Amino acid sequence: METKRIGAQTLRFSRPPRVESFANIGAKLEGQGPLADYFDELSEDSFFGEKTWEKGEARMQKRVLSRALEKATRRPEELDLIFAGDLLNQCIGTSFALREFGVPLCGVYGACSTMGESLALAAMSIDGGFARRAAAMTSSHFCTAERQYRMPVPYGSQRTPTAQWTATAAGCCILSNEGRGPAVTHAAIGRIVDRGITDANNMGAAMAPAAYDTLRALFSDTRTSPADYDLIVTGDLGRLGHEVVTDLFARDGVDMTKNYKDCGLLLYDLERQDMHMGGSGCGCSAAVLNGYLLRGMREGKWNRIVFAPTGALLSPTSTMQGESIPGVCHAVILESIGEES
Repeated sequence: METKRIGAQTLRFSRPPRVESFANIGAKLEGQGPLADYFDELSEDSFFGEKTWEKGEARMQKRVLSRALEKATRRPEELDLIFAGDLLNQCIGTSFALREFGVPLCGVYGACSTMGESLALAAMSIDGGFARRAAAMTSSHFCTAERQYRMPVPYGSQRTPTAQWTATAAGCCILSNEGRGPAVTHAAIGRIVDRGITDANNMGAAMAPAAYDTLRALFSDTRTSPADYDLIVTGDLGRLGHEVVTDLFARDGVDMTKNYKDCGLLLYDLERQDMHMGGSGCGCSAAVLNGYLLRGMREGKWNRIVFAPTGALLSPTSTMQGESIPGVCHAVILESIGEES
């Protein structure tokens, strides 16, 4: 049997799936950030025309899939699989969004790492011959996440200095066994890493060790170093988590300062927008990937990037019971390679 494993955590695809199309949607604050021009749609209405924020998030996810299909000139029935999830209990943003499409769904929960996990699973299904075309997608919403994990927005609770802003955004990437790319060439599946952080308002510190663990495994398994990539992007660690990852690698003698960025620092202008430590949420990395990063690759700005979103695997129940916050990070390598037909 052909083996596609090249290490303890990393997979190398023998027939790398191509990015056929991508789309992203954001709201008012995302439209005020430095990446506003990279969104397919921006809404001034945080309800997206619905009566509740949760229904609004489902509408956002429904719309981002429709937009990605439109850009690919595809119909829903041309998708073999959808891999998708969100931050809400039982992933209701996803299930209610996709109930009208009639496409087989694999629901995914990786917290804020969901874009990386869904992308890796979609690539595995295509490379393995189980699908010709698959969508990977996710979303988050500031108000739905605050209501579930911390305090309802109308309560007006004070945000701590280590807090991040959950992006109201969604992203969708359609992968295919043909097309012009970029291509997903590798995936590193993350392990659970828990360093004992219990503060639900300090996601960066909770998730950074998982990002370090997965990236270190990816570099080791592929026998590469940060210098071999045009860009390395974690998902939503924000300023504090980005500093922690940089410091952990520095202790290993690895310099991450030249080409390491974080989506939570790219999505918003931290000088003009009061986001404290930066952006977070499933939609943060999903929106940055399916706009700024993939468009940049198609335009030739970067040829080889590592996309490594991170997730904090907590729940309201575990937080109230005083549990620590496990983290996970799933990474994929995206490369600009020749077109296949």
